[in-house]
Order: sequence, then C-alpha cells, then structure tokens
Amino acid sequence: MRRRGARLATALLAAGLLGTPPAGFPGDIPLLAYLRAYPVAPAEDETRAPPRREEHAARRALSGPGFHDPANPDLRHLQRHDEAVAALPKDGNGFPDWMRALREGRIAPRTSLKGDTEPEVLDLDVIMRNTREMPPVRFPHKAHTLWLACANCHPEPFEPRAGANRIAMADIFRGRYCGVCHDRVAFITFYSCPRCHSVGAGG
Repeated sequence: MRRRGARLATALLAAGLLGTPPAGFPGDIPLLAYLRAYPVAPAEDETRAPPRREEHAARRALSGPGFHDPANPDLRHLQRHDEAVAALPKDGNGFPDWMRALREGRIAPRTSLKGDTEPEVLDLDVIMRNTREMPPVRFPHKAHTLWLACANCHPEPFEPRAGANRIAMADIFRGRYCGVCHDRVAFITFYSCPRCHSVGAGG
C-alpha cells in the first residue's frame, strides 16, 4: 500500500500537480515524507439490498389470518386495511397515527352523519397517579373530544367521578376501559407505554 502511494506521489510531483511546498517547509526533508497512502475500503456487494425495517410484532399479528372468513364471498368487497390506511402517517409500530392525521387534516371526523355540528372539545388533562412503579398517566381529554362525544366514554366505560374507576392494565388488555378502543382501533398500548405513562417525576 505504501509503495503504491509513494509511486503515485512521485508521479504527481513530476507532473507538477502537487504544486510548490508551503512556506517554511524544511528543504532537507522530502515532501514524500508527509504523504500517507489513503486506506482503501473493502468493496461492497452492490447487489445486496439495503436492510429492511422488520415489521413490528403487533402489526404482524393483526395482518395474519383469522380476522376474516376466507369462505365468505363478500370478503372481496371489503377494502383491504393496508389500502385504507396507506395515505395516513404511521406511528413507531407501523399503525396509523390518528392524532397526527387529524392535525395534518388528512382525516376530518364528523360529529354526526350530516356533519352539521361542531365537536364539544374539552381541554382538560386528568393525571392518574396510582400506577405503582410506572410513571403517572396523563389522559388528555382534548385529543379524544376532537372527534368523540362525551357519551362515547361516559358513563360507560368510565364513570365521570374522580377515583371511581379502578383501571388495571389487565383490564385494558381484555378490552375494558381504555381497551375498548386501544389495542383495537387506536394505538397498541402494550408497545406504547410512554404515550400514556408520560408524566415525569416533577409533573
């Protein structure tokens, strides 16, 4: 490697392509002493495809068989899920990020079939602190009431009274409380802990 670099430098000097030595360059030290051969990186296999981001386990589970009856002749009339949400932004697990889609105007939920009323938005955060070793949960009413009426959640599955709802993660996983929507329509809670347990120690 060094021999090849020295030959190249000699050829460049002979052709005058290295220019003149800089001011203060000691005349008794050959210019070649300051040159080093450039390391050559190993050749890459250009035929190898770039690594693909592996589909999240939650996404694979919902994409698998068992959700539709393949023998049902009307199955072909249904729009495929991946086609329906193709234009929507995705969260870190590959599911639709519904709040981002709402903020960006990609979806426009209606308060009624006619769409002739405005949503009653409640900007109120509820902090749930009885979360054992996990950080407290911040429940943002605003993010939910932008497209859901209060009657969607009150009085079922949540009684609208402080301390009245003893929510456990096991209940959510079984489809109760937050699990009525989350893990089914909205983001998967099991893979998104920080999205709910978001209150810091001083929060």
